[in-house]
Amino acid sequence: MSRNFTSDNVTPASAAVMAAVLAANEGPAPSYGGDVHSARLAALAAQLFETEVAVFPVTTGTAANALALAQLTPGYGTVLCYESAHVATDECGAPEFFMGGGKLTGLPATDGKIRAEQVEAVVALADSMGVHHVKPAALSLTQATEWGTVYALEEVRALSATARRHGLRVHMDGARFANALVHLGCSPAAATWRSGVDVLSLGATKNGALCAEAVVFFDPDLARDFDRRRKRAGHLWSKLRFLSAQLVAYLEDDLWLRNAAQANAMASTLARGLAALPGVRLLQSVDANEVFAALPERCAAALEQAGFGFYRWPGCAVADDETAIRLVTSYETEACDVEALLEAARGADRA
Repeated sequence: MSRNFTSDNVTPASAAVMAAVLAANEGPAPSYGGDVHSARLAALAAQLFETEVAVFPVTTGTAANALALAQLTPGYGTVLCYESAHVATDECGAPEFFMGGGKLTGLPATDGKIRAEQVEAVVALADSMGVHHVKPAALSLTQATEWGTVYALEEVRALSATARRHGLRVHMDGARFANALVHLGCSPAAATWRSGVDVLSLGATKNGALCAEAVVFFDPDLARDFDRRRKRAGHLWSKLRFLSAQLVAYLEDDLWLRNAAQANAMASTLARGLAALPGVRLLQSVDANEVFAALPERCAAALEQAGFGFYRWPGCAVADDETAIRLVTSYETEACDVEALLEAARGADRA
């Protein structure tokens, strides 16, 4: 039984992914992406997204996001994003570093989802200031968001249309893209390029991979010289087959969607159980696999005492006698894990 709800990063890699790595380890293979696994990944990505794509495996989400944004943004440009987006708060300045002087412009959003009218306002301000202001060059959307919410397709389309009207490219941070896709119940194509997304940072590590992410360009021309950008950043593995093999196993036979569906289902069960407890309220809708809740401090302390791992979450508007926490489920979370946490919370209420 697992009591660790701190993150979906704590899980082991899926058995199918590990088996694929071992299989890729048989004998020699061409280096730097000339192997059969990398070729299979390219074909599989085109099949899944129903269009020609350029796909580049990297080892971390930070690399995927930072390099993708650097491809879209000049050194005098800015990327519009949610003010607490992962690219703005959790990547140690990597996007700005790889953009070579570009910056991030954060927009407020109580649910992590920025609005088209906010983009309009920022672009209008930049236009009014001319060369004295950084030039808006890209829009970055996190799907699912840092608050566990998911942009509806019409919201992505509205944002993309606004961005396109003003000459901005659209990047999607898809660290939990599979979780969002399961919630939306649509195709990968509908959730991305058919809704106006230019480039996707496709996450896999949180959802069953060992150490593999991918940058997916839906216009191959937009990826011009990205292979050199990746090389300069130190993310071109000589034995790229081991990254590609992970991603093939992840995407083949819908492993990524099955894993995400399990994580989402457990988050929904957890959310319903918590919301039924006296003094507990959900702080956001639970669309993917993250649950944000406000609960009495005695309940939070009791859960910690019982050995459950989660994060106390700062910056939430809660009452003096409440504590905000974040709980994350994964493909390894089982119903018994959720029930054990809920029973501990009920026990704290009875004490």
